[in-house]
Amino acid sequence: MTADTQTTPAGMKPGLLPSDSRRKKPKPLTLAIGFGLVAVCLIGLFTSPSAAVAGMWCVGMMLVLMFLSVPVAIALAVPSLVGVYAISGVPAMENILSTSPFHAVSKWSMSVLPMFIFMGMLLTNSGMTTKIYRATDRWFSWLPGGIGIGTTAAGAGLASVSGSTIGMTYALGRAGIPEMLRAGYDKRVAVGTVIVSGLPGNLIPPSILLVIYAGIASVPVGPQLVAGAVPGILVAVFFALFILCLGIFAPKLVGRGAKGAAAREKVTWGQRFRSLGEIWGFPVIMIVLFGGMFSGVFTPTEAGAAAALTALLLLLLHTRKDKPLQKLTQAAFATVSATAAIFFIMIGAEMLTKLLAITGLAPMMTDFITGLGLSRVGFLLVLIVLYVIMGMFFDTLSMMLLTIPILLPTLEVMEVSPLWFGVFVVLLGELGMITPPVGILSYIVHNISKAPEVNLGQNITLKDVFTSLLWFLPIVILFLIVMIAVPQMTEWLPAILEKTSGGAATQ
Repeated sequence: MTADTQTTPAGMKPGLLPSDSRRKKPKPLTLAIGFGLVAVCLIGLFTSPSAAVAGMWCVGMMLVLMFLSVPVAIALAVPSLVGVYAISGVPAMENILSTSPFHAVSKWSMSVLPMFIFMGMLLTNSGMTTKIYRATDRWFSWLPGGIGIGTTAAGAGLASVSGSTIGMTYALGRAGIPEMLRAGYDKRVAVGTVIVSGLPGNLIPPSILLVIYAGIASVPVGPQLVAGAVPGILVAVFFALFILCLGIFAPKLVGRGAKGAAAREKVTWGQRFRSLGEIWGFPVIMIVLFGGMFSGVFTPTEAGAAAALTALLLLLLHTRKDKPLQKLTQAAFATVSATAAIFFIMIGAEMLTKLLAITGLAPMMTDFITGLGLSRVGFLLVLIVLYVIMGMFFDTLSMMLLTIPILLPTLEVMEVSPLWFGVFVVLLGELGMITPPVGILSYIVHNISKAPEVNLGQNITLKDVFTSLLWFLPIVILFLIVMIAVPQMTEWLPAILEKTSGGAATQ
């Protein structure tokens, strides 16, 4: 669910956004070069012959600041304000400063954000992570590649409710990698499975990234959230089928030899059903969330509040003998911190939108793209390539905030549904979480795998991690192509929501 509103597992540096807290600090030479480039951008901005050229210098300054690991909100807001000042003077800059903060975060639909974040924090603190992994492992372990398939299923479920892809990856890596290695899995399959297991969680509701997209693109929050459900489940199925094929056609990679079979403890049906009893709270949350929306009892915002209340009751129940008030307080503080960070980022995105309007860059980009004569499919295929390249240097949220305001006017010309595009762009952006050289999930999993209790004596190098990605990344690309070919997979569920709940679905 995420967008990188991160919980902080033990042993990890606290932070809210990958770009803010988990990138390496720039070296002195990098800083010197970066500040030099910022100076060049400022000179170009104030000497530009036209507003469009000035806007390009501002975008260039944003890119440089992001490369320097400046917080995303500041990297968006400062160049936008400086650009507006250079083009239109002090009154225009004062107008943006006085209106953008309120306009960006005052929409009623945005109140669902803290509810979803609070729900995720509560469920994480309640110990749901281990229980969900144990249940999926026991139910899928009999299949070829079953532990990997169970890890994929657990990742999708955990990321969708925990509010943190990174937090989920940390927890799942600690539990899943040693289990797979113990069962004889190839180390590259083990780490690759953990890395990609969280990707579906950013599509399966409740998804913070989709809520942020809805705010930027001004599309209804409810339908946008529901639009990600089917693609999120299907991409998890694609990964599971890939692992299943490995188990059938390359059994040694998933421990199907004698060594793996001997190392794996047999799971009884009694253990399977008992594991389901441990995670009864998870389906309850989903029933409250989806049942409330589809029945028309709740608007999406109210459903988020009801789900958060349900999560609160589950936390108090599961931790009643283990300092429940302390865990509740931790969840509340983390929610306030994460919500403030996201709202600050949305204010920066609003300022960028104002800059694009003043400079005319957005219509220029639309004219340029349409002038290329690309079809809808060609346009989207080019976007896949561009996002994969950008993902090597930027995190998901940075890419979304930089590109969505520019691309939105083009969508109508290319006959691309904004609702469908939200799901498409979130999944594209999530490639950046695993694509080197930034690929933060890759480095987190590599760091986890250094622990002796995780690698079980095997040497898992960064090369092994990147090699594993070469096996799994084509599956994501294939799924994106399927999304382009079958856009209906994102549209039919929101249509049902609209019919059942009427106008309430948009709130």
